[in-house]
Amino acid sequence: MALADIPDIPKNDTIGDDSQRKSDHINLTIKSQTLANEADNRFYYEPMISGFPLKPLEATPFAGKLMKVPIWVSSMTGGHLASGKINRHLAMACKEFGMGMGLGSCRMLLREETYFNDFDVRSIIGDENPLFANLGIAQIEEMVERNQTDQLRRLIDRLKADGLIIHVNPLQEWVQPEGNIIKHSPVETIERLLELIDFKLIVKEVGQGFGPKSIHRLLQLPLAAIEFGAFGGTNFAKVEILRSSTLKQELHQPFVNVGVTATEMVDLVNDMVLSGNKFVCNQLIISGGIHSYLDGYYLTQKSVLPAIYAQASSFLKYSQGDYAELQQFVTAQIEGYKMARNFLTLKEPKRFQ
Repeated sequence: MALADIPDIPKNDTIGDDSQRKSDHINLTIKSQTLANEADNRFYYEPMISGFPLKPLEATPFAGKLMKVPIWVSSMTGGHLASGKINRHLAMACKEFGMGMGLGSCRMLLREETYFNDFDVRSIIGDENPLFANLGIAQIEEMVERNQTDQLRRLIDRLKADGLIIHVNPLQEWVQPEGNIIKHSPVETIERLLELIDFKLIVKEVGQGFGPKSIHRLLQLPLAAIEFGAFGGTNFAKVEILRSSTLKQELHQPFVNVGVTATEMVDLVNDMVLSGNKFVCNQLIISGGIHSYLDGYYLTQKSVLPAIYAQASSFLKYSQGDYAELQQFVTAQIEGYKMARNFLTLKEPKRFQ
């Protein structure tokens, strides 16, 4: 059922409404049983310590700007017939609710202007909200080798973006029928790029996440943020495998289930920070397998580094229809996050030095 189909719950019951509510209770009691093994064991529910109205969220600093809510619209799409509408709706939601946004891959804008309007959303999202362009590591490697990184500055200026997201995706490129070969280690390419640019950089994965060696290297770089792109959500290596021949699908299937989850990555980062390591990058975007505001709340609260959470497929789902559906989805995300912050505590609280 779509959010738009869910009726509003009346706030002021009349006698008739109360009678109907009690009837509903009788009819739904059997269907509403819960089992102990179904409990979400990440939280303690604390009904005694807060009340209504829910406390507003504090502004979240990110990349030199302030987000009203700790929610990021993760990079998705561009260069498709529906992309313009999707990106405009997403930008409208970012403007209305104070979220940040990563554009889908802007690779085609380096070659042609046909789809520029699909990405040109700064006037919609507003100057106050963070907006980042997006390119793959294969394109960055090629630009660095050819001394063409000035193209990146032009891209960012044209889009009036705050910086660039680099998606690191060697597995996706390897299984993609049209994939590019990445010749150098991505971290070396990014280190070289950082010496040449004067804009903010975010590095993300696309569905496999980062292991401990990769995380450690990334935290040492002067990045605006690391976006997890963890295992458990949309997996672009799997997308490409499904686009391949039946034989290649069978051969590459073992790699589909290789990856690092967002929870594992938060634990890895926490252990590194709490072990006394001093890192330059101190901002996380937790994405990959974030299926609800409870996932987002749990992981952002568990992180010892400042963190926001991101979703892609859910935003994509609700951005393709009427904007009102996306409004309802984002409103539910924010209200759910507020409810969690007011009435839930973590069973494994954040550890401090």
